[in-house]
Amino acid sequence: MVEDLKSLDDLKAAVAGTPAAAAPVAAPRQPQRDALGRSYATGKRKDAVARVWIKPGKGNVVVNGKPMAEYFARPVLQMILKQPFTVAGVEGEFDVMATVAGGGLSGQAGAVKHGISKALQLYTPELRGALKAAGFLTRDSRVVERKKYGKAKARKSFQFSKR
Repeated sequence: MVEDLKSLDDLKAAVAGTPAAAAPVAAPRQPQRDALGRSYATGKRKDAVARVWIKPGKGNVVVNGKPMAEYFARPVLQMILKQPFTVAGVEGEFDVMATVAGGGLSGQAGAVKHGISKALQLYTPELRGALKAAGFLTRDSRVVERKKYGKAKARKSFQFSKR
């Protein structure tokens, strides 16, 4: 019996008691766009939360009503925002409108990047593989640890005095 099975899928189907042809096949993902032809996603990092809309355009990025270069003045933060487009190979093809709140500029840049990545894969599902392989669809869940009572900070103790 095991000798005439061609692949691992055949083996799994035989163990499950179903023919290999009846194995479930995932339906292809459908683009999710609103009436205006935009895709929306929420991105998060640290305490920052970004609401991101993308639509076909000339590559304009507007964050909280300001151009990207004005809101994120440091070149490193601008580079972070451009990473999803570079990995997906669609630089200059989409306009981005984002509102971001909470955290600092670095966390906000990471949140917008996460939102852009999620919105891109909703707009064009074929880009999901490249974005997922780069790790852009995973939320960076590291947050500041809370302060505990009896401690100076989250983990630091007060100075010990023997006498």
